[in-house]
Amino acid sequence: MDAHDFPRIKRLPPYVFNIVGDLKQQARRAGEDIIDFGMGNPDGPTPPHVVSKLIEAVSKPVNHRYSVSKGIYKLRLAITDWYRRRYNVDLDPDAEAVATIGSKEGLAHLALAIIGPGDVVFCPSPTYPIHQYSVIIAGGDLRSIPLIPGEDFFAHLVEAMRQTWPRPKLLILNFPHNPTTEVVDLHFFEKIVDFAREHSLMVIHDLAYADLCFDGYQAPSFLQVPGAKDLGVEFFTLSKSYNMPGWRVGFAVGNPAMIGALARIKSYLDYGMFQPIQVAAIHALNGPQHYVDEICQEYLSRRDVLVDGLNRIGWHMPKPKATMFVWAPIPEPFQEMGSLEFSTFLLREGKVAVSPGIGFGEYGDKYVRFALIENEHRTRQAIRGIRRALNAADAAKVRQAG
Repeated sequence: MDAHDFPRIKRLPPYVFNIVGDLKQQARRAGEDIIDFGMGNPDGPTPPHVVSKLIEAVSKPVNHRYSVSKGIYKLRLAITDWYRRRYNVDLDPDAEAVATIGSKEGLAHLALAIIGPGDVVFCPSPTYPIHQYSVIIAGGDLRSIPLIPGEDFFAHLVEAMRQTWPRPKLLILNFPHNPTTEVVDLHFFEKIVDFAREHSLMVIHDLAYADLCFDGYQAPSFLQVPGAKDLGVEFFTLSKSYNMPGWRVGFAVGNPAMIGALARIKSYLDYGMFQPIQVAAIHALNGPQHYVDEICQEYLSRRDVLVDGLNRIGWHMPKPKATMFVWAPIPEPFQEMGSLEFSTFLLREGKVAVSPGIGFGEYGDKYVRFALIENEHRTRQAIRGIRRALNAADAAKVRQAG
């Protein structure tokens, strides 16, 4: 028996990131110092008041029992209060909010709940893998819409609708965007709501990077648009804003039918998060928010050190306005390599790990993604390693040409 006997597993392609990950581990086992910008895994501590609340809640035996799959009421209330304060959006904590075990779990289970075999789903490419693979796992028919810096994504979306039959059932979005760092304004979401209403589309929007915005940019919520709640939901996660990636706390809010479907399927699959984690999450959402600003400032500083350094050595790219990533076009002399070969080249010659763009979809192969998870000293060290690798490769090409 092998994976070919399992039809859902058979539909999943090899996980490209494992290739670079395996090479990285081999290099480290050989004693090499690899500076790792690969996984978007926040390296900072969770705010101390959140940790303290977890410890307090863990000490109470009543919190050791099964919880509820859609999240305890006080957490759902904290979620809806956060939306009211943040975006002036009113939500019902009973019918329009559900806590999830990180946004990744929620996205995957919502797709299972609302997508049937053969249902067409529009999703950007490149994009965060679960956006695409949740559709594949659910048996849907994935159609990729190019999301390429400098091109009009909405125009690509309109063209895809014109050419697609049967009509799509769902559109999945994520702004600020991982991996491309593309951002939108509220007017974009107004156009999306009109488009979705015209074509009877459901919408899922992933707002994971709501708080990691720079240079005066503020990310809007999809639900700020009047009527958005009639046709879609929005996901948020505490992983990035509050340095809580391993805690696995997220939520979905919006359309009551979609939220109800997610809550129902979760009721068959899990008993929710460990209750002390939910109690601590309430204190993250309701407590002091200056920690969020400090986390954002840390990413801004790292962004500037990385992008300024890369530009200085001749690898040119703009500074992203949001997220914890830099989406870097492969330098012209190396583009023919493709992103996987170029990533392995940087690892081998520069001792720097990045994510190959092809791992995020077919339109990502001319890019690599840096996650801003190394401190400024290590980032400067990485720039020196990249410069040596690029210069050595250029010198080798000159020798070959001669």
